[in-house]
Amino acid sequence: MASRRGMAQAEIGSRRANSVYETIRSGIKERKWLPGGKLPSVREMGERMEVHRLTVLKAYRQLAEEGIIEAKYKSGYYVKSHSMASSESLHAGDWDYKARSLYVNRSRLSDIHRQQVDYQMSEALIDPNLLPNAYLSNYVKQVFDLYPRVLSTYSTVLGDPELREELACFFLAKHGISVHPDELLITTGSQQAIDLVSRALAKPGDKALIERPTYSPAIDAFHQQGITLLPVEIAPEGYDLDEVERFMKTERPRLFYMNPTYQNPTGYTVPAAQRKRLVELAEKYQCLLVEDDVYHDIYFGSPPPPPLFYYDTEGYVLYIRSFSKYVAPGLRISVLAARPALMEAIAPVKALSDNGTPLLNQKIFQHYFFSTRLQEHVVKLRTALELRKTAMESQLADTGWHWASPEGGLNLWLRLPRDIPVDELLRRALSRSIAFVPGSICDPLGGMNDRMRLSYSYLNEGKLAEGVHRLIAIADEIRVEHRFL
Repeated sequence: MASRRGMAQAEIGSRRANSVYETIRSGIKERKWLPGGKLPSVREMGERMEVHRLTVLKAYRQLAEEGIIEAKYKSGYYVKSHSMASSESLHAGDWDYKARSLYVNRSRLSDIHRQQVDYQMSEALIDPNLLPNAYLSNYVKQVFDLYPRVLSTYSTVLGDPELREELACFFLAKHGISVHPDELLITTGSQQAIDLVSRALAKPGDKALIERPTYSPAIDAFHQQGITLLPVEIAPEGYDLDEVERFMKTERPRLFYMNPTYQNPTGYTVPAAQRKRLVELAEKYQCLLVEDDVYHDIYFGSPPPPPLFYYDTEGYVLYIRSFSKYVAPGLRISVLAARPALMEAIAPVKALSDNGTPLLNQKIFQHYFFSTRLQEHVVKLRTALELRKTAMESQLADTGWHWASPEGGLNLWLRLPRDIPVDELLRRALSRSIAFVPGSICDPLGGMNDRMRLSYSYLNEGKLAEGVHRLIAIADEIRVEHRFL
């Protein structure tokens, strides 16, 4: 009898584990949990499904063995980026193609951006209605008149000589930075510049310092190259420079990727004194500083401090300046500044990548960006974006959520109460056509599960208020449910 009872209990336990397994597997397939996202803890999942924690653990281990999820040390279980959730969503047809990729390519942010939603607060893009589109179209016509053969030839690998000459003059006039046109490389957006640096100046097994939190695709780009990331905390007042020096001294990182001006996602800005000291540390420990400066011109009060590149005299700083966000996102124009020894290593990688950014885009940008009309429009754009930031903050004022109001950029970085799991909030928000960026994908350690990034730049003030109102309602709904668990 005891033997039969034991067999029956084992069968019940097996059925329960299988039920948990199927529930989680279906949830991943239906994108309840996104690729790269964290699953509920074993304890939390057990409470939700009213089963023992060991039953959940058994199901999690089976899913991990099948390559659908993965365990991260002292962090929990995560959906793998190449799980059946992402692969099955790419093609809805029934044809079973035999060709398979042997490699895993990951872009967790794009998994969220692919979602078609009505309230887009995950993409740090500017509302097209805020950009002078008619004015740009006139410049496009002028470019074809001035350069009738612009579509009949390639750009040089470094980029159009005229554009690089004008950018060199721009950096000298605006920042006091002296740079030769041959020390400038035009890239197709800042993301390409990050990718080129990771491939040209580091090798698998090298170490790199990176901010925590940081720009999610940068994490993915460095991981793709097999680079070990060493997180450095960033706060409203900047970095702990003692910690930075300790890392540089003991770990000897090849580079430090940073976004020190209206940082993405936090909006923090590293003060001038720290910038000077960082350059000194870079020289002392021979660590390259990769400065990603996307939001430099999007400030709401006083301009930010000069770039780190301004303080560099020994060539340890690589400066990435993007104009895509506020000039014409469709042109995808950024510039990478580096001294000759580093540029000689980067330029061949750019040649192998695309042999040069499209010439037409560069010419349109050149004549558009340096016009008086565009520079005047940037001033108006700052005012419009600050109004949207204020509108979002007003909606969030009574939530009990916490954030430091940024002086520039396009994002708010929020900390939510513990009883509002951000992964659950994202799942429900996406199902109701609202998107935001969960903090976990901005964290090199995969934590920060109580954080989220909301972008205030894409929606008009009315739709922004409605989107935030709906998001708060979903959070309140989750809170109420958790009180009764």
